[in-house]
Amino acid sequence: MMSRRVTVPQICVCILFRIQVITFTMRTLQNLTIKNFKSIRDQSLDLGQLNIFIGGNGAGKSNLVTVFKFLHEIVNQRLAEYTLRRGGADTILHFGRATSRRMEFSLKFGEGAKANGYKIVLQGTDEDGLIVESEIASYHERHKYPSPYELPISVFINEAKIRTQNDLCARQVVADLDSYRVYHFHDTSDTAPVKALCNVDDNRYLRPQAENLAAFLYWLQEKQPDHFSMITDTVQQIAPFFGGFRLAPLRLNETKIRLEWFERGSDAYFNATSLSDGTLRFICLVTLLLQPDLPTVILVDEPELGLHPAAITLLADLISSAATRTQVIVATQSVTLVNQFEPDDVWAVDRLDNDSVFHHLSASDMTQWLDDYALGELWEKNLVGARP
Repeated sequence: MMSRRVTVPQICVCILFRIQVITFTMRTLQNLTIKNFKSIRDQSLDLGQLNIFIGGNGAGKSNLVTVFKFLHEIVNQRLAEYTLRRGGADTILHFGRATSRRMEFSLKFGEGAKANGYKIVLQGTDEDGLIVESEIASYHERHKYPSPYELPISVFINEAKIRTQNDLCARQVVADLDSYRVYHFHDTSDTAPVKALCNVDDNRYLRPQAENLAAFLYWLQEKQPDHFSMITDTVQQIAPFFGGFRLAPLRLNETKIRLEWFERGSDAYFNATSLSDGTLRFICLVTLLLQPDLPTVILVDEPELGLHPAAITLLADLISSAATRTQVIVATQSVTLVNQFEPDDVWAVDRLDNDSVFHHLSASDMTQWLDDYALGELWEKNLVGARP
């Protein structure tokens, strides 16, 4: 089989020496079933630690990522607000209420022999809204019982009620869903949140658009210097001109902080507006993937956007390393990025008869090709699907 990499980038050595990787059973999202959400009519995905989704424009990759955003809104009792903001139920249901009256999400997450589940069914209303038709949480000790314990939560109600339940089963489900994080680092415009001032105390986790990047890096600098140093070193591999970060609360307003940095051999003042779009996105990605305490599930949509091929190759190593500590889901259109992974890590997404169809690749299905071609090259040759 063709080697995934000819040489080992310096970051791999850095990670091996500075992070002790411990093998343990990790709580993961094991299965996700989606019915009648946008382009996804009926798909059930058995997920692994690392999941790379590839496909053409409009195939449904981003809709998969949006499922997690939608679930976050549902669990936080913002179903009606989200539906209205998105233009009504007809824009969310698969081909609208005339075709799909109900939408369903079912999740199974667990660790070892213990598993939790959450199933919610939404129904379209005559007013182009959505209501909760049914909502169930479950708990299963698979080595003891043949079937899970199920906790009915609500039926025919305007908003989900799982967050209001005191039962341990429900609280475990909420803890799982709260720990999933969806990241988009696409906005690097002049008004992008990542370039603005942020509160210095906003550092408990990296926000979805890295709008608190400066505060989060400052916390790492002060409390997690090894991880902060790794982030700096990794950025310098792609941006040799980058001397390091200059992070401190503003002198005239110590509750605020902005992303500042210095260039090698220069005393000039630089902040986030002086960084190229690709460099700024790469800093966001490196910070996300090298932080000490990763979210339970990380979802990133098109992380390769604006990155140099060398940065994409290094990004693949960061993603693989992060997947040893947490569960990672990535949607991408980058052949360079896909070239760095094995078939068992990859899902192909195709649009067939207007439905998004997800197919998990397998090395055993393409043994005859992998000796001569990298996976991304097979994708380009239309041998794995996921083509426009």
